[in-house]
Amino acid sequence: MTRLLILSFSNLSTDARLLRQIDAFAATHDVITAGWGPAPAGSSRHIVLPQPATGKARKARMLVESALLRLRAFRLIHETSPLHRAARRALRGVRADIVLANDIDAAPLAYDLVPARRVHVDLHEYFPGLHDDNPAWARLRGPYNAWLIRRFAAPAASTTTVAQEIAERYRSLGLSPGVVINASRLRNLPVRPVSSPIRLVHSGAALHGRHLETMIEAVSLSTADIELTLYLMPNDTSYIEQLRRRAAEIGPKIRVLPPVPHAELVDTLAAHDVGIHILPATSTNNRLALPNKFFDFVQARLGVIVGPTPAMAGLIERHGFGAIAPGFTAQDVAGVLDELSPAQVSEWKAQSDRSAEHLSAERQVQGWTDAIAQLRG
Repeated sequence: MTRLLILSFSNLSTDARLLRQIDAFAATHDVITAGWGPAPAGSSRHIVLPQPATGKARKARMLVESALLRLRAFRLIHETSPLHRAARRALRGVRADIVLANDIDAAPLAYDLVPARRVHVDLHEYFPGLHDDNPAWARLRGPYNAWLIRRFAAPAASTTTVAQEIAERYRSLGLSPGVVINASRLRNLPVRPVSSPIRLVHSGAALHGRHLETMIEAVSLSTADIELTLYLMPNDTSYIEQLRRRAAEIGPKIRVLPPVPHAELVDTLAAHDVGIHILPATSTNNRLALPNKFFDFVQARLGVIVGPTPAMAGLIERHGFGAIAPGFTAQDVAGVLDELSPAQVSEWKAQSDRSAEHLSAERQVQGWTDAIAQLRG
């Protein structure tokens, strides 16, 4: 069997996109994995990669990189990276026929193991636009990330990314990526009746930059008979406490709860009626976002409400399973919530059911399987 190395600086056992890659190839390839954390299911061999330094070592490295960025010594930044040096040591002796590298930070390691014609790079985001809501970051890191793409993604035999809008952005950097959306596995779930009150739900990271308070304020402003539950990852406990305090001021119609295990997420979401994700366009990647949770909502047979984020809005317009707020303010969202009715939400849920197979991982992973088949050929 062809030995396929799936490589990522992430915890593969909890990374939904990586787990879908492993599932897609486990039956037809000898899948070797390299990343953080324990061996994921489906891997014949797992290499644990080092994690980034913390504390004083991290601060010292950041100072070095800051100086080199100002000098635009991009090659030197890469060649002196402690993380990449340690990863190369961990990968010594690993033999592979094809490497599927996830994200640009893992891509350079692939060329140490196989020629470029045997490398596929899966770019999860638009790297030159990461954190460009921070002017200092955009000035220093943006050009470096663009250099990384040209240097380590463009030479690969093939590339993919998570949305068509991101793929179009990458064309100016010499890439022609395919698209594999972050679709969830197909679930055979019933379309449940609409609850009273209508139950809204959001799940995901608790990060200030996502402005989760907008959804809370929108529910407080709306006159509709609704309630909102947020299942939040403990990224920022002080921010979660801030959201909980505001929810308590509004009353029992808003709940802020801990996250549920990924394996239980879609079933948990399915007990609600409408998934909501309002992501302000504060950065390029926020404007281009098409996240996992969007497809989790579809597999849970929910209606979906989003802001005017092009990729998400485009799928809602195409498939008819939700509504698009005209802007990202609480008032914009409250206006959509005021129009909710059980009949409308019931039709949205039925449309999600009709769209679930097309927007499933089983359909979408063909973008990877076709690309790897080309590399085998």
